[in-house]
Amino acid sequence: MQPAEPQQVWTELGLAPYACFSHRSQGRLHAQEAAPTRSAFQRDRDRIVHSTAFRRLVYKTQVFLNHEGDLFRTRLTHSIEVAQLGRSVARALRINEDLTEAICLAHDLGHTPFGHAGQDVLNDCMQDFGGFEHNMQSLRVVDTLEERYPDYSGLNLCFETREGILKHCSAKHARQLEAREPGGVGQRFLLGQRPGLEAQLANLADEIAYNAHDADDGVRSGLISLGQLMGVPLFARYAHEALAEYPQLQEPRWQRKWLYEATRRMLSEQIYDVIRHTSAGLQAAQPADVDAVRQLPALVGFSRTMAAESAELKRFLFKNLYRHPQVVQTTGQAKAVVRELFDIYLADPLQMKPRFAARAAGLDRVACARVVADFIAGMTDRYALREHERLTGQRVLVP
Repeated sequence: MQPAEPQQVWTELGLAPYACFSHRSQGRLHAQEAAPTRSAFQRDRDRIVHSTAFRRLVYKTQVFLNHEGDLFRTRLTHSIEVAQLGRSVARALRINEDLTEAICLAHDLGHTPFGHAGQDVLNDCMQDFGGFEHNMQSLRVVDTLEERYPDYSGLNLCFETREGILKHCSAKHARQLEAREPGGVGQRFLLGQRPGLEAQLANLADEIAYNAHDADDGVRSGLISLGQLMGVPLFARYAHEALAEYPQLQEPRWQRKWLYEATRRMLSEQIYDVIRHTSAGLQAAQPADVDAVRQLPALVGFSRTMAAESAELKRFLFKNLYRHPQVVQTTGQAKAVVRELFDIYLADPLQMKPRFAARAAGLDRVACARVVADFIAGMTDRYALREHERLTGQRVLVP
């Protein structure tokens, strides 16, 4: 634990006792003096925003690939929306906004090109070499792969930020993490504990954001319609509410505003529901500090009714958008790109960028495969397509 600087204490006045306080952080992997004008969690957020991996998110797929349009969400815009939602709720709950924002901005740093399709096929390629999981890869990015500082690899983030980034972890991976870092970010998965409230909130904010903006992008793309969304009770309630106040929205020329207004109201009510339900849970549990939070069941969440309605919206999007024939066809092509790149690089590591080729030199096949996975996971959609064309002569997924 590092000594508190005046700025750190000042920025965290008014936080609830169960919040994560930066001056009580469990620290960094490499000890550093506190910054004079920023708390430790503010410093983490800034390091994330200035990282190469964060900038790459602008050309990484959320649902729609880069060539399909300029206005669809990307991993970058998604992360910003998650951070906005997270900060709004964190402030109302009196937990640490800066830590919440840092986790939200970093949660997708390890995502592959081409969205979940890229992750799935890279995991398939890595089955004989330890597998691939984007939460583990996000931690790997901030702990190892970013190269910015002369004294260490990675961004050297605080334990609490790293804990929030690793929102899922298998027992196998947790044991590996615990062996490398005893008492570190893998331990809670082995002990069946929860992370701090800020990490719990970042996880839920991610779900709220992608449900809302995937519905919005789905209608914008023409793959789903407003009429179909009106069959989803959570959305329909706020669409009818908006129409009752603004009857002109039913006119065809105002359909876009109707969608936006219904989505805005739905998001707002979900946020208010989280605040009400979580506040009631905290009042009942009365955790004395963040260590007490870790021993309790998850406290940040929806009410039972809202959880059910949100799950129904998610099922609708899975069936009608994520499994839409056009999306499936596109992601099928994207999977082929990743699979072919993996096979080529594993057979000939010198085809990778010199930095990665040098890392792979002299390694056995298992270790070399991990370097290949690191290289591919760091690619943007368009860089992966350029590399695929360079290596195979094929042009795919172009407008």
